[in-house]
Amino acid sequence: MSREIPMEDFFRKPAKFLVRISPCGNYLAWLEPWQSRLNVHVKKLDSGFVTRVTSSIERDISSYIWASKMQIVYMMDKGGNENQRLYGVNIDGSNTIDYTPYESVKCMILANLPDDNKHILFQMNHRDKKVFDVYRLNIETGKKEKISENPGNVTEWFADFHGKVRLAKTADGLNSALIYRENEKAEWLQIASYDFRQHAKPIVFSADNSFVYVSSNVNRDKVAIFEYDLITGKEGKVVFQHPEVDVWNLLYSVKRRVITGVSYELEKREFYYFDEFSRKIQTFLDELLPDYHNSITSFDHEETKCIVHSGSDRTFGSFYLLDLLNWKLEKLFDLSPWLHEDEMAIMKPIKYKARDGKTIHGYLTLPKGVNPKNLPLVVNPHGGPWARDSWGFRQPVQFLANRGFAVLKMNFRGSTGYGREFLESGYGQWGLDMQDDITDGVNWVIDSGIADPKRIAIYGVSYGGYAALMGIVKTPDLYSAAVDYVGVSNLFTILENMPTYWELKRKMMYEKVGHPVIDKERLEKTSPALNADKIKTPLFIAQGANDPRVNKSESDQMVSALRKRGVFVEYMVKENEGHGFRNEENKFDFFRAMERFLKKHIKKG
Repeated sequence: MSREIPMEDFFRKPAKFLVRISPCGNYLAWLEPWQSRLNVHVKKLDSGFVTRVTSSIERDISSYIWASKMQIVYMMDKGGNENQRLYGVNIDGSNTIDYTPYESVKCMILANLPDDNKHILFQMNHRDKKVFDVYRLNIETGKKEKISENPGNVTEWFADFHGKVRLAKTADGLNSALIYRENEKAEWLQIASYDFRQHAKPIVFSADNSFVYVSSNVNRDKVAIFEYDLITGKEGKVVFQHPEVDVWNLLYSVKRRVITGVSYELEKREFYYFDEFSRKIQTFLDELLPDYHNSITSFDHEETKCIVHSGSDRTFGSFYLLDLLNWKLEKLFDLSPWLHEDEMAIMKPIKYKARDGKTIHGYLTLPKGVNPKNLPLVVNPHGGPWARDSWGFRQPVQFLANRGFAVLKMNFRGSTGYGREFLESGYGQWGLDMQDDITDGVNWVIDSGIADPKRIAIYGVSYGGYAALMGIVKTPDLYSAAVDYVGVSNLFTILENMPTYWELKRKMMYEKVGHPVIDKERLEKTSPALNADKIKTPLFIAQGANDPRVNKSESDQMVSALRKRGVFVEYMVKENEGHGFRNEENKFDFFRAMERFLKKHIKKG
């Protein structure tokens, strides 16, 4: 058994994170903790001089871009409410500008403009909380020009290589459409429509802006990459497809205006390159850094330098600077130098059969240096639920493995990446077939002899929290403990209290989850808060007070229902958090309490 590593070492902020090279290639920027909050730092490469350019003490800066060679634009919310505001700052830390000084307004960067050092495109719901308009922002003066007003049904906007918004996706709830205009003064024309089960999602315009590349599952099971005609609204040439999994990530060069490759996930992430230069870079990296997953995170404008991340399932990884003129790789730093790779556990890809014969893919992590027999097991279904788990370094997984727990993650039906049939087989199956896939995974590990059937816990975040609650409702004798982290407890109230800017998704949510009137009986049966009488398992619930996705009322009603029955439930609420805890001290509190809870209820044999 490995030594017990301090919990704080797993969940403290990375030493440096989100590293990006400047357009001119002379500077690096990254997020680094300052007073326990992630702030933007800039380093001049020739001198090595580092400047902290932001000073947030209440909240992490969530993201940033190089808006020009001398200016950074960054985003930050308040207390986890996800209403991201937009700020700008010079790379010497001067002239901080709040571009969007509005309350209860959510902003998103749409595009930075490599050939325009003064402007970026962003969208916000300032005019109408339900929808987002597009603005061209002068990053030097803060002046905003609205260039596309939302007619009330646009859910996504797309700009061409010149920064002109010429394509958009609309929705009426169940159906979507693509609309197109020749230029920003022309009328919008609908070129195609789809029901919510199909899509042709634009990725990037072609070099001459005459067509777009899309990821599409129209009339097919697996998502593939196509050329897409902007006049006819039809897929043309197949760019790349895979027989086993969806492919939606297209790699391209902004400088050369060419697509360079794709990435997709089987058991692990894989790349396929069309471009000889990109293939040469990947081969060079993989030969120098074997046994790691190596990927480029940013290029300078001329593609003479790039930032590389190299990691695996047992390390958060390292960042490197690759000089492409001299083919020289320089290590910059490790993300978590205090964690040692040889002390971490291996995440093993697995698969098993669900009770109806459907194949379920997942990952099993066993504690290092322990005989894999009759171990305590933590089952960790992912959130979404229309997402997927992937191979890689996961802090909670490594923390639990270090404490002697086996950890099972699975991509139950309804997860993305495995085609339409697999995704749609989860529609209307919250708490039903989706939950059975989780149960079947637990039994698969038990039957293998790895897990002690009397020491099983379930822990999840968001939908995973719902699955934890539903697990102890539907199979109360299977689990000895459960941890619900910002999870859904009542399918009626979660549908009723969706964020305002999700309103266009309401009818689709009714199809995917259930209609509160038409499917009332089913939703009652699969809402844990309405079935608290079936729960006897000790439960720990954690919730952010400002969560816009899963309101605090979801956890409140669950706790109230259980405490009325005298069922033990530990409840942690953080007033300055939203959908998951980001502030370091709150993460520490949660995982410290979770460890204590699991040790009490399932650790001992």
